[in-house]
Amino acid sequence: MESKNPPPFHDLRHAHEHFFKTLKSKAVSFRITRLKRLHKLMEEKEEEIIQALHADLGKPSFESYTSEILMVQKELDLFIKNLKRWAAPKRVSGSVLNFPSQDYILAQPYGTVLMISPWNYPFQLALIPLIGAVAAGNTVVLKPSESAPHTERLLSELLAQVFPNDWVSVVSGDAAVAQGLLTLPWNYIFFTGSTAVGKIVAQAAAVHLTPVTLELGGKSPCVVDGSTSLTKTARRIVFGKFLNCGQTCIAPDYVLVKKEFQHALLEALRKEIEKAYGTQPIESKDYGRIIHEKHFDKLVADLKGQQIAYGGAYDKSSLFFEPTLVVDPPRESSLYTEEIFGPILPLISYDSEEALESILNELNNPLAFYVFSRRKSFIQKLLLHYPFGGAVVNDSLIHFTNPNLPFGGIGASGIGAYHGRYSFDLFSHAKAVVKRSFWFDLPQRYAPYPKSIASLKWLLKKI
Repeated sequence: MESKNPPPFHDLRHAHEHFFKTLKSKAVSFRITRLKRLHKLMEEKEEEIIQALHADLGKPSFESYTSEILMVQKELDLFIKNLKRWAAPKRVSGSVLNFPSQDYILAQPYGTVLMISPWNYPFQLALIPLIGAVAAGNTVVLKPSESAPHTERLLSELLAQVFPNDWVSVVSGDAAVAQGLLTLPWNYIFFTGSTAVGKIVAQAAAVHLTPVTLELGGKSPCVVDGSTSLTKTARRIVFGKFLNCGQTCIAPDYVLVKKEFQHALLEALRKEIEKAYGTQPIESKDYGRIIHEKHFDKLVADLKGQQIAYGGAYDKSSLFFEPTLVVDPPRESSLYTEEIFGPILPLISYDSEEALESILNELNNPLAFYVFSRRKSFIQKLLLHYPFGGAVVNDSLIHFTNPNLPFGGIGASGIGAYHGRYSFDLFSHAKAVVKRSFWFDLPQRYAPYPKSIASLKWLLKKI
């Protein structure tokens, strides 16, 4: 019996639940048609998307296209091309114990999905999981971040032109709205954001035993042993760290550098920062801005008492924060213990592999792991020894761009993985089905059981 005073958004969830029953009767081609429509609309709205991202985060056009628009288009291309094959029943080998039978797996959508997306990549981190959920046959209620209002508004307008409101809905609002949505019994919850909020989402999901995917963050290390070209190493670290003004969940959070190479790497990083953004990055058209004043103030506080080796300038009126290099932050400082999520890069020196291991064990379960080295045994040891979401050797960030790789965290950095086929599988329940024939039965399976089963045991072990 339903409450006389249903919670907020109860009617919205009910409408989605009703539409899902209709959607189940539709062919896969019905979903593909909408994915194609979304792809076409994105092409028409490309300039509007770029303008919205610039208004929210000061993103350069190139970053907006490559790290947001192109990523979504590639995901759409992949689903449009492969969805019919992925959704088809999968035949598997039968068990001799059930002979004769037909055994297969059916991909069943969960139903109504609640999706809460972040502000740092507000376009693609909303749409890439949404594409997977819709393609798998679910309905989606999307709650974008209110901290990126221009992109939030554009998402709402764009999705309304492609999907009926009871198939895909965009709900605007602050944390209180998200909390209201979380009280409802969804069939699946997908959250991207901080570890602290991820715990709240997991607790809310547990009340209804709702399956959940958490895409979180953490302190992603970047190990530099000095055996690679420091110029190329620095260029690739600068790319990964200062893209989107450092507001990337898989950005190198800190560099662990062999002590004897710390000064040389510091100098190489300085040169590459100036090559990328000039000596006055506040004037660079290729450098973004901090999302809002609260996060800006947090970054300013992070720098207090630190040994700044390069940068450190900022301007609150324009939310500009200069690319900044810090040397050996104290272990009790926030730069050492908390995810930075901004354009501050600490360089922490180590003088032995034991010291390196101590730090990596202390700051465990990162979302990403980067190592720059030519030593195969050293690389292999790091990749096998430490838990992390995903890794790149001799570069940064690029694993995120490959839809053939799962993207997700472990432990405090997340639960579950998505992208491409992994997204379809994530938003689908794998139903096991066995169809038996009547023309043969093993009589010994039925009571009364044989008095002696020695020969039967021998046979069952052999087949």
